[in-house]
Amino acid sequence: MEWVHTKGLLIKNKHYDWFGHDYTMNLYRGCHHGCIYCDSRSSCYGIEHFDIVRGKANTEDILRRELASKRHKGVIGMGSMSDPYNHDEPDHQLTRNALKLIHQYGFGVSVATKSKLVTRDIERLAHIQTQAPVNVSLSITAADDTLSQRIERRVSPASARFQALKELSEAGIYAGVLLMPILPFITDHASNIREIISRSYEAGAKYIYPSFGMTLRENQREHYFRWLDKLYPGLKAQYIRTYGIRYGCMSTRQQQLEWVFQEECEKRGITYRMPEIIAAYKWERGPEQLELF
Repeated sequence: MEWVHTKGLLIKNKHYDWFGHDYTMNLYRGCHHGCIYCDSRSSCYGIEHFDIVRGKANTEDILRRELASKRHKGVIGMGSMSDPYNHDEPDHQLTRNALKLIHQYGFGVSVATKSKLVTRDIERLAHIQTQAPVNVSLSITAADDTLSQRIERRVSPASARFQALKELSEAGIYAGVLLMPILPFITDHASNIREIISRSYEAGAKYIYPSFGMTLRENQREHYFRWLDKLYPGLKAQYIRTYGIRYGCMSTRQQQLEWVFQEECEKRGITYRMPEIIAAYKWERGPEQLELF
């Protein structure tokens, strides 16, 4: 793995509408997962050679200094740009070591990942949760393993992510699903949405947060279209006819999918509105949950 130098890791968030994150932290640049649709490839983020993962050097020393200097012990979001559980994490353990420091300094953590490797750190997440908010989101866009591995080429298949969700839930971690992105004409089918909700419920998901579409902007769009030509010949033309060069590409079935989604979640008592998700994992943990640990 290549290494890059940075002066700081924690970015203070101005808005708290995404899982109530007070800070954002990315310990890696780039990602191994090879998802054909990844927004983080967009030119605006300035990450060259996105498939090559670079670790940030001296993260323990930098993070220890930053955590010690913060007056506000908030929630740190991990996974916004690069998955914290990439293929180099088992060897270098930047994420695992960061969780130890987050617990030591009394901060909370909110993790987004596609990797089953997150279950390795259940004990550390549980320790954090005894004193601060914790939530883990497994990103799932296709319930079927064959389809998920087609569009997310080097990542844990959907079945492994559902199993990871089950293990997290059984350990008492507040965990759920990021149902996004939903790819127009590929995964935007009611049967796929129903299956994801059903399997998430069986795995103990506390919440599912959806977006019934995807983004397409410079560099991301070109990468995605190259893969469409390989995997779904002719589909690129349909995207161009439907969306042109639009940034937000919502499913043409959006309204139908929203009805299906809300009906299925409410039938099972699964939370899906962001303010309620934030409230549940930040403020409603209560003494009973703390006593579990």
